[in-house]
Amino acid sequence: MITTLRTALGAAAVAGSLLALLPAPVAGAAGGPGAVVAPSDEVTVDVATINGSGCRPGSATVAVAEDNSAFTVTYSEYLAMAGGKSAPTDGRKNCLLSLLVHVPQGYTYAVAQVDYRGFGSLQKGAIGTQKASYYFQGMKQTEYRTHKFRGALEDNWQASDTTGIEALVFAPCGEQRNFNINTELRAEVGTSDTSKTSYMALDSTDGSINSVYHFSWKKCPGR
Repeated sequence: MITTLRTALGAAAVAGSLLALLPAPVAGAAGGPGAVVAPSDEVTVDVATINGSGCRPGSATVAVAEDNSAFTVTYSEYLAMAGGKSAPTDGRKNCLLSLLVHVPQGYTYAVAQVDYRGFGSLQKGAIGTQKASYYFQGMKQTEYRTHKFRGALEDNWQASDTTGIEALVFAPCGEQRNFNINTELRAEVGTSDTSKTSYMALDSTDGSINSVYHFSWKKCPGR
């Protein structure tokens, strides 16, 4: 029922936003100070592990842009819901993705910007929250980036996390360390009518709504 309602209400908005889903230029990733052009050889990103109440195994797919400027993650079952007949546990969903990123020899990468897009149906007074943090295996986790949305809302939502070039954390050269993405979605009744359902979704039934992770590239020192 929720998927059907969301698809019907969001169809026009999704169609109008398809162009916006293409990877955008990011300062420091292309053309910024000290920027390195993305390598032309193949870059692959594979899901090593996936855990969380918002993403059972097999419910997230990853694809790399043809120009190696970014990769996208598309979820199929990531939705937090509050009010109506929802259970208390439905109000918070999370997902921890551990990704194997294979890059050409002589290059390393950081993630300079992340663009999240989803669909929200929030009653007046309800609150939706999207949170994310990132880290390389064996390295310190970043602080959560948090974005709040307040009802009434019946539309696609979007949020971006950007890191300045001086603060970018690059994968260690010559080492294979998984890139971990820890995300969370919340839906809260707030001051809304508790008999009515509100939800925040980061999922997509047709692959048109996804999260875009923009690379920043750097060449490793010669050995």
